[in-house]
Amino acid sequence: MTVSSRTARAHSFNAAAAQYAANRPSYPLALFDVIEELSGRPLAGARVADIGAGTGISTALLAARGADVLAVEPGEGMAAEFRRTHPDIPIVRGSGNALPLAAASADLLTYAQAWHWTDTARSVPEALRVLRPGGALALWWNTSALDVPWIDAQTTRIGRHFGADGVVDRNGSGLRTALADPSGRLEFTHRRVRWSRHVPVDTHLANIGSHSIFLVQGEESASAFLTEERTHLLTVFPDGIVEETYVVELLVATSARPA
Repeated sequence: MTVSSRTARAHSFNAAAAQYAANRPSYPLALFDVIEELSGRPLAGARVADIGAGTGISTALLAARGADVLAVEPGEGMAAEFRRTHPDIPIVRGSGNALPLAAASADLLTYAQAWHWTDTARSVPEALRVLRPGGALALWWNTSALDVPWIDAQTTRIGRHFGADGVVDRNGSGLRTALADPSGRLEFTHRRVRWSRHVPVDTHLANIGSHSIFLVQGEESASAFLTEERTHLLTVFPDGIVEETYVVELLVATSARPA
């Protein structure tokens, strides 16, 4: 992916913030149990900064666990949707490459579906600057469970329709770990949490349509794929209720090697 296409995809969410908020999957409660285990402290009372918070899907769950959470979001459209749906949670504009946070001010930094949009040459030092001694960095992604035949088939169709950049969730957690910190300053522990949800076919189509590869292709190309995809889905789910299965890939860094 070129720098320009990556930037375009990162910015594409702002025009689709309401669609993103209404249709994207959440995260299982078990995920936060594992984060507490690996970070070595409860979320209740912890000072947490949720970076790349988007519309607040992960931020709200962190707050519900009792965390003293602050959202950081670079996009105007996403931040506006966040404020509309979560008026009681503070949010500031900024990105992981230049955190608008004081040094040693956070017990936990979280990136839900967001770390891959950062430049790790900048975001890793920023994370280390902002974390308190003994703090933790948690990165996670909802990835499609490719061992489910219909999901694997759909992912293949997306790749064929949009080209190489459209293939999602095929790189595996090993590559995510390698790319999370190429400098090797962070030591990550990796866990997987599998979960599923049942949604109407329209919600599923709106969910996948809110991914950046769809948003940057233009309405005609995206609509053509989604119309054809509806036929495939109704063959598998004739009652119109889709079972989406996810594997959350979680990386938690609890210590840092010397620079």
